[in-house]
Amino acid sequence: MPTITVAHSPDADDAFMFYALAQRKIDTGDLTFTDTLQDIETLNRLALEERYDVTALSFHAYTYLCDRYVLLPCGASFGEDYGPKVVARRALTREALLGMRVAIPGQWTTAALTLQLYLPGVETVIYPFDAIMPAVERGEVEAGVIIHEGQLTYADHGLVEHVDLGVWWKGETGLPLPLGGNGVRRALSADLHQRIADALRRSIEYALEHREDALAYALSFGRGLDPERADAFVGMYVNDVTRAYGERGRRAVQVLLDRAWEAGIIPQRVTAEFVEWATM
Repeated sequence: MPTITVAHSPDADDAFMFYALAQRKIDTGDLTFTDTLQDIETLNRLALEERYDVTALSFHAYTYLCDRYVLLPCGASFGEDYGPKVVARRALTREALLGMRVAIPGQWTTAALTLQLYLPGVETVIYPFDAIMPAVERGEVEAGVIIHEGQLTYADHGLVEHVDLGVWWKGETGLPLPLGGNGVRRALSADLHQRIADALRRSIEYALEHREDALAYALSFGRGLDPERADAFVGMYVNDVTRAYGERGRRAVQVLLDRAWEAGIIPQRVTAEFVEWATM
């Protein structure tokens, strides 16, 4: 009986989409799935060791890991006119921000990549994602890029938005901002790739069909989100593109990778590769 090790971030949207697998709500045949939770930058780094068979990955990190992992065709997080936000204690111009230190939630996060595309040459300092808002509040850094539930709660901390990088990206490209996906180890067989993709797709669909139960489970990962905001957050990042990238989603990923290469942010040009669905 194959055991598939799965790792994802401890966030409401990831918990929602993996709910049915983690709680064994769907039949996965002879496949057994184990569930591990780590912050996304830790998972990006552990993927260098191929620690997990299936792992959440920032699309930025994927450019360094594409020889080890192939992207599953579902389970991605995209921001459609929203995404990571740059926040500060006061309103800032783009020019002023260029002369300041900005906290980022990890060198390989897509948030960090998008910030560099938005503001080339910006000085950054790495903080754990959940330490960024407190650091900005205390004045340790002038501004910070916030991800996860911070996108909904920053005003509670007296912070103001400088830019929503998802809105900026949409204005630049007309496309949603690809933030993270799920990779599966290339070393596994093509048959396993397709069976894992099918299991994740059914897990997402189960959660969407049993939204109340899945939300109750996800709420425990919401870090201060009330039920209403947890529902809103899950709705932002578990959507039709999560079920399957589709042509537009795949194009958005490739545009992001191409722009990162053209800007000199990543060391090599990367073509995104996806597991293809099994023929039904």
